[in-house]
Amino acid sequence: MDRYAEQRLFGFLARASAALIVAVLLLVVGVTIFRGGRVFLTDPAVAITPPGSRYMLDGGGGFLHAVLGSLFIVVPATVVATTLSLSTAVFLQSDYSSERTSDVINMFLNVLWGTPPIVYGVFVLTVIIAVGAQTSLIFGIVAIAIFQYPIMTRYADEALQSAPDAVKEASYGLGATRFETARVTIRAALPGIIAGVIMGFARGIGDAATVLFTAGRSTQMPGGPFEPATTLPILIFEQAASFNAEVRSHAYAASFVLIVAVLALIIASKLLAGRYARFAPGGRQ
Repeated sequence: MDRYAEQRLFGFLARASAALIVAVLLLVVGVTIFRGGRVFLTDPAVAITPPGSRYMLDGGGGFLHAVLGSLFIVVPATVVATTLSLSTAVFLQSDYSSERTSDVINMFLNVLWGTPPIVYGVFVLTVIIAVGAQTSLIFGIVAIAIFQYPIMTRYADEALQSAPDAVKEASYGLGATRFETARVTIRAALPGIIAGVIMGFARGIGDAATVLFTAGRSTQMPGGPFEPATTLPILIFEQAASFNAEVRSHAYAASFVLIVAVLALIIASKLLAGRYARFAPGGRQ
């Protein structure tokens, strides 16, 4: 086979692979939106209605408790993880740590990134058992924050490293301190940092294994930080296996809400990244 034939073959395989991935994605999203959308057409209040007393048996009520549970867990966890990850990413820069120290920390971050989410859940569950507590919303926040931390840190680290050297040089040339220089560099790297925060939030809101062992499961509205709570992924997992057709239909409706939320987060990350790109040197005005 001559080189031009090889080029055409690999070009065809690359296009076929891309088409297959897009087709599978459209199929999954399309089926979920179609079946979940039909539920919302017949019962538009299902996502904003509290569950009934026998919710998992007769499907009465809605799944507002899971929507609120997801928000009450992921939003605080994202705030905590963003603070810790941004601090770590700044420390990893050459202004604060040596190359050897950065390499060691990055190695551990890679291990944490590749660790299955269920391991984080089991780890926090071990802590819960050790202190004699019970699964609750607060432990779900801790588990999700730990899960998000390496993701956001790697994004923030890459964004800070991609910031032009001229930013630091100009800052130090004007007599700024390391802290003031870090603030300027963060502002220049905002698009990448925002992308990491959005990605961490999306991964957190779509994870079930981490929350399953830490926040528990409940068919009640979240009652407080030390009470069990459920999230949309856990709700979908439980409802999809139900014998009740009404409950199974709610699983598609919850999947619809989750997919729309993730798509909205992706669009928001693009818009926010474009909005803050003007702060970076050479960015759009």
